[in-house]
Amino acid sequence: MSIVAEAPGFLQVFADGSVKRFVPEIVHPSSESLNGYKFKDVNIDPSKPITGRIFLPDTPPLATSIDLPVLVYFHGGGFCIGSTTWLGYHHFLGDFSVASQCIVISVDYRLAPENRLPIAYDDCYFSLEWLCYQVKCDPWLAQADLHRVFLSGDSAGGNIAHQVGIRALRSKALDVKIKGLLLIHPYFGSEKRSQNEMADGASEDVAMNDMFWRLSIPVGSNRDYFGCNFETQVISKKEWSLFPAVVVYVAGLDFLKERGIMYAEFLQDKGVKEVRLVEAKGESHVYHVFYPESQATRLLQQQMAEFMKSY
Repeated sequence: MSIVAEAPGFLQVFADGSVKRFVPEIVHPSSESLNGYKFKDVNIDPSKPITGRIFLPDTPPLATSIDLPVLVYFHGGGFCIGSTTWLGYHHFLGDFSVASQCIVISVDYRLAPENRLPIAYDDCYFSLEWLCYQVKCDPWLAQADLHRVFLSGDSAGGNIAHQVGIRALRSKALDVKIKGLLLIHPYFGSEKRSQNEMADGASEDVAMNDMFWRLSIPVGSNRDYFGCNFETQVISKKEWSLFPAVVVYVAGLDFLKERGIMYAEFLQDKGVKEVRLVEAKGESHVYHVFYPESQATRLLQQQMAEFMKSY
């Protein structure tokens, strides 16, 4: 069977539509508390399925009555690969729960091309509805402060955080307050090529990005689909004025850096109340996943924790 799309070492898509994913090292569920946190896997919606992993920092006995902010995290992978169980994500998020003293809920949404957009947006928004219900019956969420919820994700997960933020803003039934969005190396695009995408030597990166968009957006759509091109989505002036604070993290060596800057500037032009842009010079795309214990990753965790504490 011929291969029609491939991300070497991660993904192969065959002519008959079947998909083969190569899973890197993962962390299996454990009841032990390690490195200052404990974690467990949860079924958010078994029928789809949507699963997740909760990270809970160890708290002193006298602090058990203190409410903790919640970070809902969406992994990257071009909407086609990735999992919260991957070793890099696990260590990054577990350590972040300690550094920020927050509860982290990392969502495993359904993947494309079997489940094309907007399914990932639907799944990840549903995780907020699940949180509203689950907080009433899960002891692990007893300290969750639903008035201090933050959305985050890297690459495609940053894209998802943006879309879930919009849906949450428009919902009248969702009993959570989204205080901020933390987008790490977000994955956006458009039919119109950016300056970086037209530069000499960019063809390989452009081809890989185009492949992931081709596999993830609805059949018949192009890169001006609202989930790819943030400029094409219809959002009212009032909605922009109510949009939560946003911090966009970009990496100096990342091919997607330019798109992240464009996104931050777009939000500023739309009047979003606070937009921050933070660059990790000399670092590459999703370095925090590949090098979760690096000095640059520790700095990112510190920056994220400080942003959350300011709200």
